[in-house]
Amino acid sequence: MVETVESRESSPPSSIVPRSKPQRLAEIPAEGFRRLAVPMAEFSRVLGGGIVPGSTVLIAGDPGIGKSTLLLQVTAALSEQLGEVLYISGEESAPQIKIRAERLGISTDGLYLLTETDMDAIMDHIHQLAPRLVVVDSIQTVYVPELASAAGNISQVRESATRLIHLAKGEGVPIFMVGHVTKEGAIAGPRVLEHMVDTVLYLEGERFHSYRLLRTVKNRFGSTDEVGVFEMSGLGMLEVSNPSEAFLSERSEGTGSAVAVTLEGTRPLLVEIQALTSTTSFGLPRRTANGIDFNRLLLLVAVLSKRMGLRLHDQDVFVNVVGGLKINEPAVDLSVAVAIASSFRDTPVAHDLAIIGEIGLSGELRSISQATKRLNEAARLGFKRCLLPHPVRVSKDRPSDLEVVRARSLGQALDVALGKRPQAS
Repeated sequence: MVETVESRESSPPSSIVPRSKPQRLAEIPAEGFRRLAVPMAEFSRVLGGGIVPGSTVLIAGDPGIGKSTLLLQVTAALSEQLGEVLYISGEESAPQIKIRAERLGISTDGLYLLTETDMDAIMDHIHQLAPRLVVVDSIQTVYVPELASAAGNISQVRESATRLIHLAKGEGVPIFMVGHVTKEGAIAGPRVLEHMVDTVLYLEGERFHSYRLLRTVKNRFGSTDEVGVFEMSGLGMLEVSNPSEAFLSERSEGTGSAVAVTLEGTRPLLVEIQALTSTTSFGLPRRTANGIDFNRLLLLVAVLSKRMGLRLHDQDVFVNVVGGLKINEPAVDLSVAVAIASSFRDTPVAHDLAIIGEIGLSGELRSISQATKRLNEAARLGFKRCLLPHPVRVSKDRPSDLEVVRARSLGQALDVALGKRPQAS
């Protein structure tokens, strides 16, 4: 139960669309709404190719994951390209932000800092400066004086976001808002905040891993499946232009390791799947999944036990996606199953083999999408063979130096991956 105190004073209209007369679609000019190019290619990718003027973007993530650092780098780069950019902070003082900027090597005359939480004062400063882009860090720290509730309250967050969105749509100024997250990882506050903005981005990653993934959850101007890869360092967030090579840089050659080709948006990624089976010391064996869905792991273990005859009922099974990446695509099913079987049989997987495929409950292999793009990425990183389900159709422009090995069932796939009876290409 949350108490909401209504103000006696009249508040401005909550409409986020400026008042205007109806216009014909063909008569509406769109030249001024071309995307603003972002110098960081990974950041531009998740936005759909650049920043749309007048758009509002909500960026969320765990505390200390790098949201403020990333936005400070982006605003500094855009200030040299566009002109005045306003960075509003309600959590840090100006000297603290200055220290971070010096550590990141940022020195530009176009970046303005403002430490303010009063929404009326923030709106006045925006109108006076007329910046090309605004960042509010964070939306939970600002408040509207007309409302009696404290900053971060549902009514405060909703009203503050409404005023910022109204300003962005009316003036054509893109606004980035930083949002806090709860313990469950969801954005704090009402879901209406996510519905109001144009784009929602999540910055995620393991605290003890250097890689950070900027993932698109909602985007009215682009794809919702894109992901940008960054590496956290002492110089800030560095772009990872070749994430597949980075994820495979420390690949092991022992048992229980397989390479999967997953697809994040339009980008194919090669990741290492590690698995370990060990005889349990208790009556109930453990199942631990890091980077894949836990229920999916239970399904694959059941298929391996029932269809392949692997005695996993007394084995603890651990599966890990190297690099802190979280994968939800079913196309990694086959690589997970191969890694588990490799550890159980103590037989290594061929080092030059990439594995793609979804597994059904009867042990059959199902088709996957965009196979040619995945094969090109595997060939680019030096893999010589790729294991695919038999129903997958591959176009003629696939790499000529990559051998495509097909399998109809999980049993045939295990024979190929563990060095038995290779199937016809």
